[in-house]
Amino acid sequence: MAAFDDSYDQPDPRAYFRALGPLEYQAPHHGQGVFRRAVAARTRTARGAEPVTVLDICCSYGINAALLNHAVTLDDLYAHYTSPEATALTTAELIEWDRSYYAARRRPDPARVIGLDMAANAISYACEVGLLGQGFAENLETAPPSASLLRAARHARLITITGGATFLSPRTFQPILACAQDPVWVAAFVLRTTSYKSIAACLASNGLVTEEVTTHTFPQRRFTDADEQRYAVQAVTGAGGDPNGKEVDGYFHAMLHLSRPPEDATAFPLADLIPSP
Repeated sequence: MAAFDDSYDQPDPRAYFRALGPLEYQAPHHGQGVFRRAVAARTRTARGAEPVTVLDICCSYGINAALLNHAVTLDDLYAHYTSPEATALTTAELIEWDRSYYAARRRPDPARVIGLDMAANAISYACEVGLLGQGFAENLETAPPSASLLRAARHARLITITGGATFLSPRTFQPILACAQDPVWVAAFVLRTTSYKSIAACLASNGLVTEEVTTHTFPQRRFTDADEQRYAVQAVTGAGGDPNGKEVDGYFHAMLHLSRPPEDATAFPLADLIPSP
C-alpha cells in the first residue's frame, strides 16, 4: 500500500486533503452516518446526562470528530481545506479560522471525542481547533498507554476507526477495554485486504459480539497505481473474497464491523444503525 506519511503529520490538514482528494478518499464519509446513529443509541442507554464519550483511534486531524459533531460533510472539508482562502493562511491563521468555522457549525448534541494517533502534529491541531476534547499522541502497538490516556479512555462508550485497522492488533484494544467503566461499542471500517479476526477475538474475550455488514461494502479510496491494485486483488482473493466489482474496478473497499455486548446487539439491530448505501 502507498504511504502518505508526509501528509499525515503536518502542522495542519491542508496537505492531507490535497493528497487524498484526487484519490477520492471517503472512509470518514461512510463513518459519519454510522457513528451518529451509534452515539444516539449509546445516549439512550446512558445512566447520566453527560454526553457520550467517543474514542477515535487513528484519528489524524480529527476528521471523524468534525463530521460527527458539526453540520458539515466530507466534501465540505475537502473544499474548505483546498480553497484559495485556506491556502493563503499560515497555520496559526488557519487554526483561528477553523475555530470559527467549526463553532458556527456545531451540532446541538455533540459527543465528547477523545483522539488517539501516533501523529503528534495532527493531534495538536485537532485539539487546538476544538475538534477533540483530549488527544493522545501514542502508539499502543509499541508501548503501553499512558496513565492520562487510561483515565480518559475509562469514560469511552464508543470506539471508532475509519482508517488504520490494518496496522492495529489486540495490543491497542485490550488496555482500553480493560479500563472502561461501562461496556464499550467498537465500530471499525476494515479494508478487505486485512483480517480482523485477532481483534474480534480480543473483543470477544471482553464480552463483545462482533457483527459484520454483509449487504454491501464501503469504497475507501482509489488505488494509487497498478501495483497497489494488484496487491489488493491478490489479498482479497487469498482471503476468500471476490474482488470483482470492487477492487477490480479500482478502489479499496472496507467492511464495517460492529462489536457490542449481546444485549445491545439485540436491542439495537445492526440494520437500524446502517444508513442506506
